[in-house]
Amino acid sequence: MGFPGTWMTESESMVYRVVPKCACSTIGQIMFYSDHGRYFEGDIHDSTEGLHKWSQEASQPLIATAVTARRAPVFTCVRNPYTRILSSFFDKIAGIQRNGRRYRGNLVPMLVQKYGVDVGSPENGFEFDQIRSFRRFLLFARDTIRFRKPMEPDIHWSAMAGHVSTFIVNGGRYDRIFWTEDFNAGMAQVLAAASTPHPVDLARVPRFNESEGHGPRRAHPVEDYFDDLSMHLMWEVYRKDFQVFRYDFDNPGNKMPTGEIDLDEVHRKLGK
Repeated sequence: MGFPGTWMTESESMVYRVVPKCACSTIGQIMFYSDHGRYFEGDIHDSTEGLHKWSQEASQPLIATAVTARRAPVFTCVRNPYTRILSSFFDKIAGIQRNGRRYRGNLVPMLVQKYGVDVGSPENGFEFDQIRSFRRFLLFARDTIRFRKPMEPDIHWSAMAGHVSTFIVNGGRYDRIFWTEDFNAGMAQVLAAASTPHPVDLARVPRFNESEGHGPRRAHPVEDYFDDLSMHLMWEVYRKDFQVFRYDFDNPGNKMPTGEIDLDEVHRKLGK
C-alpha cells in the first residue's frame, strides 16, 4: 500500500504526511521554499514538480526508501476536531471552490435534497441558518464515516487518526506531530531537525489559505454550533482524534490542546 498522502522535499530534508484541513497548504509551501528559495505559484496541491508526492509515480520509490531507512525527519500536523469539521463545512460545502463551482459537483445538491442543508449562494450573500445547516452536515459526515453511505467519507472530514495511522501501519514512524494552534513553534522544531538548502523565516511566511474569500464567514463562536447531539456525533467519529492528539472534547470553545502528544502512544494506538 505504500505511503499515500506523503510529501517529501527533493533534497530529502523532511517527510510530511498530509492531513487535510490542518495547514497543509502552508506546510507544503514551506517545504517547497526550503528547497528552492521561492514559493510555488498557485495551490501547492497542484504542483507536479519541485516536491515529491506519493501521488507522483516517480516519487514513490524515493519516498519509500527515505521513510523505511529513516533518512529524514518525518512529521505531521493536526487540528482541533471541532474547528476542523467547521472549516470543512464552510470551505467545501458552503463555499465556492477556486474553479468557480461547488465542491464535487452534485455533492451540495445531494445534501440539500437528502439532509435539508441550506448553504445560501453568492447572489444572496450566503445568507442561511449556519448552525442548523452545519448540524445537518455533521449528521451526513457521520453517516459517510460510520456507514459509508450515501458516499465514501471525504478526506477533508474523515478522522485525522485515520490519515495519520496509514503511515504507521505501512511501516513509517513519526518524529514529530504538532498542532496548527501552535503552528510556528511546531514547524520551527521540524525545521531545526532538518538540513534545508534554504533557511525559512517562519515569521515572514504567509498563510496559504486557498479557500479564503470564496464563501461565507463563520458568524458564531465555535461552541454555538455544537449542541449535545452534535457533540455525541463528534465523539462517535472523532474519539481517537480527541484522545491521542490531546484536544478538549468537553468544551468546543477551547481550541487549544490540553496536554502534550505522546508519540509512543500514537504509534501504539494507531499502528494496529
